[in-house]
Amino acid sequence: MSWLILVVSGLFEAVWATALGKTAGFTRLWPSVVFFAGLAVSMGGLAYAMRDLPTGTSYAVWVAVGAVGTVVYAMATGDETISPLKVLFLVGIIGCVVGLKAVS
Repeated sequence: MSWLILVVSGLFEAVWATALGKTAGFTRLWPSVVFFAGLAVSMGGLAYAMRDLPTGTSYAVWVAVGAVGTVVYAMATGDETISPLKVLFLVGIIGCVVGLKAVS
């Protein structure tokens, strides 16, 4: 269960990171609301998962899921270009996370 919560909280990291880019320095209300809500869910889930999982592994997985999710969302919406090298490196990040899970 902790692994599932960790992955979901990593996805919420992608939510708050994306919203942060749209807040215009916290001058726009709804992106700011989404940022703070996503941040609370993301940090809460990370803290909960870390009760059962090692800190280093938890943090690495959380950051990786958030980073990959943020980039994939940006690519899907056209905010960022898609290139074979970007996809390769994202797959590499995912592979490293799977490796961490396998040895934990």
